[in-house]
Amino acid sequence: MPTHRPVRPEHSRCARADDTSGPRGRAPAGDLTPQATRKRGPLHARHHHQRPIDRAVLGNETLYFKVLAEHLADLLPIVYDPTVGEAIEQYSHEYRRPRGIFLSIDRPDDMEKAFATLQLGPEDVDLIVCTDAEQILGIGDWGVGGIQISVGKLAVYTAAAGIDPRRVVAVSLDVGTDRTSLLEDSLYLGNRHPRVRGADYDAFIEKYLETASSTFPDALLHFEDFGPSNARRILEQYGGRYRIFNDDMQGTGAITLAAALSAVKVSGVRMRDQKLVVFGAGTAGVGIADQLRDAMIRDGADEQQAIAQVWLVDKQGLLTRDMTDLRDFQQPYARDPAEAADWARHEGAISLLETVRRVRPTILLGTSTAHGAFTREIVEAMSEGTERPIVFPISNPTSRIEAMPADVIAWSGGKALVATGIPVPPVEYEGVTYRIGQANNALLYPGLGLGAIVSGASQVTAGMLLAAAQAVADQVDPSGPGASLLPPVDNLRESSAITATAVVKAALDDGVATSKPVDIAEAVREAMWQPVYTDGAAA
Repeated sequence: MPTHRPVRPEHSRCARADDTSGPRGRAPAGDLTPQATRKRGPLHARHHHQRPIDRAVLGNETLYFKVLAEHLADLLPIVYDPTVGEAIEQYSHEYRRPRGIFLSIDRPDDMEKAFATLQLGPEDVDLIVCTDAEQILGIGDWGVGGIQISVGKLAVYTAAAGIDPRRVVAVSLDVGTDRTSLLEDSLYLGNRHPRVRGADYDAFIEKYLETASSTFPDALLHFEDFGPSNARRILEQYGGRYRIFNDDMQGTGAITLAAALSAVKVSGVRMRDQKLVVFGAGTAGVGIADQLRDAMIRDGADEQQAIAQVWLVDKQGLLTRDMTDLRDFQQPYARDPAEAADWARHEGAISLLETVRRVRPTILLGTSTAHGAFTREIVEAMSEGTERPIVFPISNPTSRIEAMPADVIAWSGGKALVATGIPVPPVEYEGVTYRIGQANNALLYPGLGLGAIVSGASQVTAGMLLAAAQAVADQVDPSGPGASLLPPVDNLRESSAITATAVVKAALDDGVATSKPVDIAEAVREAMWQPVYTDGAAA
């Protein structure tokens, strides 16, 4: 790692360039002529509400990261979800100067030139966060404005895990947008055409991977907020060839696994013996199922046994092998129709309630975004089948959660072990205070990324993900009455160091580490950038 020096906008690779009409790749593809810029002026003045944390970064990024690191629990919702959504929606109207690299599918041959404008050597970049912005948080497709997601993600990496902000790059992969309001907006800065799909899209992604990895061979390539089908396909196709990490799939799966590992300590049922019902069998739900399956195998189950202990329920009910509309990633978990031949059906479908009654699962996972889907009947049926039901309604926002924790706890008679995807205040039930852990990816991905960087891992393995999940789970004692299954985000920097240490060990065990530090914990601490000035003074 380089000698620490003050971080100022010209040093940070996700910071703003000085020239809005500068080298290709350093600004979005849209209209940046003086005439268009003048139109943005009044709009910017009318709509822009500068936050205190923004004012800090304008003149002093060292101070910015110092404040962010020390108050991350309070500022995380401001620098990332949900406030970043507002910045994304207003991006083209409030645009002033670019941050990051903008790669256009209309000019794929400009990729090398765009990265070259950074004037960095092959060993100068540790982390690149890219997005095509098709599925931004809960707001969907926002085109080139998604660059703000990459910038925000990198800020969390730095504040939570000490990833050096001079050694990171934010990237927008602009493949167009299907949002009509953007295509009709005269100030929209992205490619003004519908999203390119199919072979041209795949070729663009492959060229990005080849270019980014050859230009910066040590960099971890983080994919963020891609459409579900693209996200899974890219990860499966290239995960064994490049240093790829997809937080929406792998990060969400690993933090949910962390909650499950904590719950298992309380329930007394070994991970290899868990029975999982997933409601919402899209890429997120099945991705989490994949990681729980891997954890079952690590705990002694054989692969077929682990697969047989997972049931998927979606809009068409319980998924069975005779269905003609199964997606490729759902097929391994689809049940033999004969198994459910005598199960009750409603309009030809086997419901979630019927599945719970028949399977008697130990874990019920909700990734459906169907508000209220976990009814009292379902929770009561699950409680009849297992002593300590593990219930994870992790859909977000609140309007899409499958059940509120207060209801789950009451319906289960206080027996349920609950984690959610949204922040929830403590629940009081029969004299016990239940603290609800939030499956917040920020608890895991910064430490995982730091561990991948310190180890020089050639790929992110299932073992590294499991190690990260176990490290997070081990940071909380879930055994007390009403105890949380996950730690709070109050001390993420120390938490990330612990997680990173476990990830480095896993990379070594899995044979993918290219760096082998003698003292792993010390190597992790040494790698963590500190917000200090050249003379060593704290910010």
